[in-house]
Amino acid sequence: MLRPTPSRSLSREARARGVTAVLGPTNTGKTHLAIERMLAHPTGMIGLPLRLLAREVYLRVVAKVGPEKVALVTGEEKIKPDRPRYWICTIEAMPRDIDVAFVAIDEIQLAADMDRGHVFTDRLLYVRGREETLLIGSSTVLPLVQSLIPNVHTTTRPRLSQLTFAGEKRLSRLPRRTAIVAFSAEEVYAIAELIRRQRGGAAVVLGALSPRTRNAQVEMYQAGDVDYLVATDAVGMGLNLDVDHVAFAANWKYDGTRFRKLTPAEMGQIAGRAGRHLSDGTFGSTGRCPPFEAELVERLESHDFDPLRILQWRNPDLSFGSLEGLQASLDEHPRESGLTRAPMGEDQQALEILMKEDDIRDLARNPAGVRRLWDVCGVPDYRKVHPQVHADLVAQLYRFLMKGMAGRIPDTWFAEQVAMIDRTDGDIDTLSRRIAQGRTWTFVANRPDWLRDPEHWQGETRRVEDRLSDALHERLASRFVDRRTSVLMRRLRENTMLEAQITADGDVTVEGQHVGHLHGFLFVPDASAEGHEAKTLRSAAEKALAGEIEARADRFAATADSTLVLSHDGTIRWTGAPVAKLTPGEKLFAPQIRLLADDSLTGAHREKVEARLDAWLKAYIVRLLGPLMEIETAADLTGLAKGIGYQVVEALGVLERSKVAHEMRSLDQDGRGALRRHGVRFGAYHIFLPALLKPAPRTLAAQLWALRNGGLDQRGLDEIAHLAGSGRTSIKVDREIAKGLYRAAGFRVSGERAVRVDILERLADLIRPAIAYRPGTTPGAPPDGTADGDGFVATVGMTSLVGCSGEDFASILKSLGYNSEAIVLTRLILTPVILAPVVVEPALIAVLEPVTALAPVLVPVRPALVGLRLLARAPDPDSPFAKLAALKAQLEAGDGGKR
Repeated sequence: MLRPTPSRSLSREARARGVTAVLGPTNTGKTHLAIERMLAHPTGMIGLPLRLLAREVYLRVVAKVGPEKVALVTGEEKIKPDRPRYWICTIEAMPRDIDVAFVAIDEIQLAADMDRGHVFTDRLLYVRGREETLLIGSSTVLPLVQSLIPNVHTTTRPRLSQLTFAGEKRLSRLPRRTAIVAFSAEEVYAIAELIRRQRGGAAVVLGALSPRTRNAQVEMYQAGDVDYLVATDAVGMGLNLDVDHVAFAANWKYDGTRFRKLTPAEMGQIAGRAGRHLSDGTFGSTGRCPPFEAELVERLESHDFDPLRILQWRNPDLSFGSLEGLQASLDEHPRESGLTRAPMGEDQQALEILMKEDDIRDLARNPAGVRRLWDVCGVPDYRKVHPQVHADLVAQLYRFLMKGMAGRIPDTWFAEQVAMIDRTDGDIDTLSRRIAQGRTWTFVANRPDWLRDPEHWQGETRRVEDRLSDALHERLASRFVDRRTSVLMRRLRENTMLEAQITADGDVTVEGQHVGHLHGFLFVPDASAEGHEAKTLRSAAEKALAGEIEARADRFAATADSTLVLSHDGTIRWTGAPVAKLTPGEKLFAPQIRLLADDSLTGAHREKVEARLDAWLKAYIVRLLGPLMEIETAADLTGLAKGIGYQVVEALGVLERSKVAHEMRSLDQDGRGALRRHGVRFGAYHIFLPALLKPAPRTLAAQLWALRNGGLDQRGLDEIAHLAGSGRTSIKVDREIAKGLYRAAGFRVSGERAVRVDILERLADLIRPAIAYRPGTTPGAPPDGTADGDGFVATVGMTSLVGCSGEDFASILKSLGYNSEAIVLTRLILTPVILAPVVVEPALIAVLEPVTALAPVLVPVRPALVGLRLLARAPDPDSPFAKLAALKAQLEAGDGGKR
């Protein structure tokens, strides 16, 4: 920082020479006026409160007169052509050794600021242009300006647009082009996260960001990539933004000393950012900010604020004869009313600490050493660390400058410091800390006599800071902006045709952004999008896909039947894409169709699609279940035949015979013949249509049954549909699946298994000739639960037919009415499968147990043989088995139990 050496000989009367105070609220064109007045002079200089604002004004002036005539000077950046005519500076960096015709000091009300106020006061009182000086700021400083600069010419400019109160709004309800103001990085980040989720994204502006990062964030907002800006009160310092509404998320801030409520004037400075030039603006509250009181609203709307009572001042005529003399001059109090001695700043605090170190005092024994120490104490604490930590850095730099080679900071040491931060990994906070450290090295590099080659290090530190700033901008944009949503929102606002592309798989991109998937006529937003983002994707897709949807409708109307498929869940698919869903209808064979399409499919195009779907579904049902529909309308079925046929139709082609046992006894041969001509078969357990037991008809039948009995979300429908098409003859029963669904699929629940009905009929055909009966029984009669036949021997053919054995097979027979306890045990070794519990003599158990244990070794038998359950009944002491058991016991006793 260049330290000015103003003279106190500038009298109070001389201060007003050529000075005009241009005061008023925000958006009065004051800064624009300063630029125009400066360019009317051959030379000039403007002092601005922010590096960001200085850069903006610099670019505006360059655009008017060219870069060769304009210099930019800030604490961390210097652009100096050979012979510049105009100087754009931050307040602290305004050079005092330059004679210019025009000088402007911006935001002079900041002279009351506890931290930087004394610098603004110094410029306000002592920096002058030869011909003209403009003091620009808020009307609140008017009384003090008139007191400190007697006879100063003042003018008040009215606001160019109206500022009105819009009340309280939820964050999710804030209008586009809103700046949301909070007062800590944590609050700013939290609000930006919420805005991203609900509204697509936000730019963020904090004082802690580097100017390059802030520029990038502001540009993102100005370009319309995002509609919201979340910022601290830094947004009130003259940044020219297209803001329509300012929303206060809080009205308290930490000012470096304490938490306090914002003054009405501070709120007015921030709220005044709403509206640009002749465009009106609004302000209000949001988030956790309490509602505004009526009096405050009125003052903000009318820009009526209490005048400032005092400005911060620090002695500009410092003594460098000794450390004590410097300290004493810094402690001097002002002698004019309206001024007060400024609190101890970072530079003075560092000086106080270093004065206690012996080696530092030894190095500062002469005026040159004292002046150099004060210059080094001016290194800003960008890192915001403990005063002692910052003082240690200042001491290190001072020792280098006083004891190093040629009074310079060593290149090797400085290179190491720069290299330590030259990396872009880490999160937002990590990058922010590196940038803060980098700004310190940039400041040092811009001191003309601190480094051997300052221009080289200015380039290096600027390169590192720019690299880190760009990385930080990317991190912020990645965290707080959904780029896809922001691009689409901007293009939607432009109300132009959107460029859409659809892949063969249905992936949809609009303006190069993936937005979702087009399933037939239905657009599904990308699964990662939620809330407002999903709504934006849908809006963009609907606008971009309108023509494609209509073209698909035309192609669908002419599509072949082979391109349409009915899925197990009742979804009709066209070349794999879902286009409709079955819903229950009034008639069994006439379900309704619910079209799966967006609202963009309307009018004649929608009617075409619906007509094609209706035609296909009717043909599909007739093709698979046509014989049932013929029975329903058959003219040759009358009386009992018609009634039985109706029940077969209602049972979707598989009717348990027991349901119509009474009718079957009365049905004559003519009726039976008529039903047989329609494909009906009369089995031992079912009346069914064998032609409809193929997978496709049974799958459709299961779907129609589910539609009538609870909907296509029926548990097990998909599993049963797969079963119907698998070719399996039986499956383990899931008790949570309705029996009716099994039957509709062509299976009957029989004990622990669900068996295909035609397989049960074939099993009955095998059992009939195997039944042994006593005189008086009817050979081959189907069991009714009361049969008293002698039983039969289960064979491998029977178990193979149903695909199971053991207890599962026994449960099937039991469900058919056979008494499993009566199954005869014969040919134990030669018959490889024992199918059910067998009742035997207790004595036989002792003989059979070792045999069954050895059976797998003796012959190739199924494991079910090992699991043979032998059930004992009351022993007969005279039976042959009892004699065998006694003989066995004698033998074991004779050989000591050995066998």
